[in-house]
Amino acid sequence: MAAQWEPDVSASFARRLGKSSHELGQTSGNSSCPDIWELENGDVVVIGRELTSAYEGRLPEGVSVDPGERLVVIPRATLVAAKVDIPDA
Repeated sequence: MAAQWEPDVSASFARRLGKSSHELGQTSGNSSCPDIWELENGDVVVIGRELTSAYEGRLPEGVSVDPGERLVVIPRATLVAAKVDIPDA
């Protein structure tokens, strides 16, 4: 059996994937959410709205949010802008 994935909390932010929320016109002022970042170990951080309770009763068959996890929603434009920075493999 494969080992369960655990995040490496010592990994630092390496680079933004895509454009900032300011560049996409999704935010104003000093706030910078939503965002997608690659960590130095290759893992990815997603900054968005935590909406676990809004979706927990409507998850598709076979999908779950385990203890310690949260469902985060980001705008489609944020992910589309990051596509060019995400490797195919």
